Amino acid sequence: MALRYGIVGLPNVGKSTLFNALSSGNAAVANFPFCTIEPNIGVVRVPDERIQALAILIASQKVIPTFIEFVDIAGLVKGASQGEGLGNQFLANIREVDAIVHVVRCFQDSRVVHVAGQVDPVFDKEVIDYELQMKDLETIRKRIAKLEKLTKSDNKQAQHEYSLLQCLAAHLAQGGNARTVAIARSDYPLVQSWQLLTFKPVLYVANVDEKTLQEGTNDYVEDLRNIVREEHAEVVLVSAALEAQMATLLQPDQTLFLEEYNLKASALEVLISASYKLLGLITYFTAGPQEVRAWTIMAGTKAPQAAGVIHSDFEKRFIKAEVIKLSDYLYYKTELACRAAGKVRIEGKSYVVEDGDIMHFRHA
Repeated sequence: MALRYGIVGLPNVGKSTLFNALSSGNAAVANFPFCTIEPNIGVVRVPDERIQALAILIASQKVIPTFIEFVDIAGLVKGASQGEGLGNQFLANIREVDAIVHVVRCFQDSRVVHVAGQVDPVFDKEVIDYELQMKDLETIRKRIAKLEKLTKSDNKQAQHEYSLLQCLAAHLAQGGNARTVAIARSDYPLVQSWQLLTFKPVLYVANVDEKTLQEGTNDYVEDLRNIVREEHAEVVLVSAALEAQMATLLQPDQTLFLEEYNLKASALEVLISASYKLLGLITYFTAGPQEVRAWTIMAGTKAPQAAGVIHSDFEKRFIKAEVIKLSDYLYYKTELACRAAGKVRIEGKSYVVEDGDIMHFRHA
């Protein structure tokens, strides 16, 4: 599953600095609006100690982790939905991502210009929300206009779609995001097909200073948490400046760097963990002497569909799956020992794959 996360925010909130730190990229960073024009894309391996542990036990020739893409999208300003700044380009780029990483400035520094003249996380969030909502309203109203004739006939599907569009339009017009509307699970594919910007899952990143990162909050962070609470959204704290420093170090020095600042994980690890939770994702492994590989799937995926992530034929011709729990493999050290201990399970089409499962699929 190829995942793409769009990093968004107002100009000068630190999103390009964060992007560079996450991807070891070279996105331009400067103290003026619209420094980022074309979206920068960084392909990042998902850090996972489990795959390295498996590779060592099996002595695999290759280790293939999961990769995700971070996209540093041009800064958004008020009026973007009407084409102000780089609005149209921003809105086109954001349609292509699976989830949004919304960076909000939550630190005070007179040396860094804020487009509104002062640090205000609530203002920052509301500006972006409003512009995305207005663009979604435009999309929905165009679709409503196309459906009006069909709704006058006895077309039940058109009537249902029309009713759903009207509901979303009313919610957006009142300042709500499409993702906060109670929508039947059966309607999700339909709504997703409309590519609404405010329907995409969002992870809020509070860009803070070093002191706040260690203490866990400040007034700006609390303001942000309060305003996103109704969305049941998560706010994670990151210091983009600190991460930028760490990104210049070799791996052993990065570990010492984290210890020095009493941090348990890097921003990359924090963001990936939070984004996997946001999207409901898990990882399973295939393992052998040729390669150990990680595969990303939705939680709740059954064995045939998990096999289909490797190749569509594996899903079509699925017979059964051999499953070893990661904890058992780490304990018994080899597949042969796991078999001898009765730790290799044979599962059929109804088996729901769990995070960390080591899978071997049998197919016709």
